Amino acid sequence: MEYDEKLARFRQAHLNPFNKEPGPRQHEQRAREEAPEVASEEALPELPPGEPEFCCTERVMDLGLSEDHFSRPVLRQAIEECKQVILELPEQSEKQKDAVVRLIHLRLKLQELKDPSEDEPNIRVLLEHRFYKEKSKSVKQTCDKCNTIIWGLIQTWYTCTGCYYRCHSKCLNLISKPCVRSKVSHQAEYELNICPETGLDSQDYRCAECRAPISLRGVPSEARQCDYTGQYYCSHCHWNDLAVIPARVVHNWDFEPRKVSRCSMRYLALMVSRPVLRLREINPLLFNYVEGLVEIRKLRQDILLMKPYFITCKEAMEARLLLQLQDRQHFVENDEMYSVQDLLDAHTGRLGCSLTETHTLFAKHIKLDCERCQAKGFVCELCREGDVLFPFDSHTSVCTDCCAVFHRDCYYDNSTTCPKCARLTLRKQSLFQEPGPDVDA
Repeated sequence: MEYDEKLARFRQAHLNPFNKEPGPRQHEQRAREEAPEVASEEALPELPPGEPEFCCTERVMDLGLSEDHFSRPVLRQAIEECKQVILELPEQSEKQKDAVVRLIHLRLKLQELKDPSEDEPNIRVLLEHRFYKEKSKSVKQTCDKCNTIIWGLIQTWYTCTGCYYRCHSKCLNLISKPCVRSKVSHQAEYELNICPETGLDSQDYRCAECRAPISLRGVPSEARQCDYTGQYYCSHCHWNDLAVIPARVVHNWDFEPRKVSRCSMRYLALMVSRPVLRLREINPLLFNYVEGLVEIRKLRQDILLMKPYFITCKEAMEARLLLQLQDRQHFVENDEMYSVQDLLDAHTGRLGCSLTETHTLFAKHIKLDCERCQAKGFVCELCREGDVLFPFDSHTSVCTDCCAVFHRDCYYDNSTTCPKCARLTLRKQSLFQEPGPDVDA
């Protein structure tokens, strides 16, 4: 009866094999509960002589309850003793089931205490993947190879640092797809045709990645189309992940996520911040359709005009003003290239707001805070009136030949050529003019 009481408490979660020893109050409560049981056990009749006696000792019932069992050598010994008890107990009995539960807990505890570096290496390089062994035990992940759950508590798993491909250690040697980051490094470009489908017959009715047989009827496996590549994949290679398609963005200004394969999803995730889209060549009419892009292009052009001021300004270099755009380094290099992330932020309005703040900060340094940058301003040579002008001011125009700055109204109303260009032309003519006879004498 004492065993049945412990079994009942165990099933009600009152007795956990991994809990520490009970405190004094729990000892007193347990003594009061077990006191009447002792008297009842004394009155139990003895078993017949021919009946086998199966007893589960207190030592076996306490397996896993003692602090000593948290060391690996003692845990192994406890596991062997528990296995021996299971073999001695009657088949399908409650005592045997309880002992099996204890054995499972002990083995899980041994696996938790096991040092992972003893069995598996920390780094594995395979097909340009660079796999690192993960140490997290509680995070729930899914293996990209076998499409099953990774139980971090009892299974070893790896993650590629390049493309974030996750898999069991047992699935490493089964991987056949190279790392997506190598493709990004060697050939960073998008498929700019919208869902370029060619049909299942061009794939021989097989998955485009693992070459498993597929069909639209779902026999032997369902064919799932990737909206980015237009190809068909099996359910192991296509998990119905959603991603924004770059071709639909640049042609239709469509940001609705669509279903893509696992390989395409990883490729698009790695490419999202790479400036590889030259919108003026791909779709120049997009600037007429999206007003926000016109404003962003003007802000980027102004920032490029501010860049020479910062490069030659000691205070600006010490303040690292250009690092305000370190997440979008291409903004201080040109005004034509865009990334998908730039277009996503332009669509939501975040890019326009952040660029406006950066533009205001840069202009404040040049026009108000720094005397050296103020000294590099211009005076309109056509009217010689007004304040000091800068090329990024909204009411100015810049000569494309000599970069002189004028008031916009003065520049377009003046029918003559740029005064600075005319002055430079006369200077060049005087330098290359042949010397006269008086000079020779």
